[in-house]
Amino acid sequence: MDFLKSLTTAASGLKVQSGRMRIIAENIANADSAPATPGGEPYRRKIPTFKAQVDRETGAALLESGHVRRDTAPFRTKYDPGNPSADVRGEVRMPNVNALIETMDMREAQRSYEANLNMVTSTRRMVSKTLDILKA
Repeated sequence: MDFLKSLTTAASGLKVQSGRMRIIAENIANADSAPATPGGEPYRRKIPTFKAQVDRETGAALLESGHVRRDTAPFRTKYDPGNPSADVRGEVRMPNVNALIETMDMREAQRSYEANLNMVTSTRRMVSKTLDILKA
């Protein structure tokens, strides 16, 4: 087993999942934000993408962040005639963010982050045990 490849792969996973969690947190933070102007476009949900790469130096499989796409799902509408962003019918277009889906995505990203962190920890232990055996 190549320890450097394991660490490199896990580190790339940590970085990608961290970025994914930041995007999900932004989506959650803007889930109930109304547009600034009447008839304006509200916040549009962001979707992180990933791409697989191979590290030329180590030959390790890497995961990198790709482009952040905008979700093309329709916006929600809410009847709120007192809102300054309401149209003539009293409806406000709200972001196309579903907090339940974002919460589940966040949980998945956290678990993936933890799995990569466990890989780093396990690899460090194996390196330490190998060095202990070589010292004896």
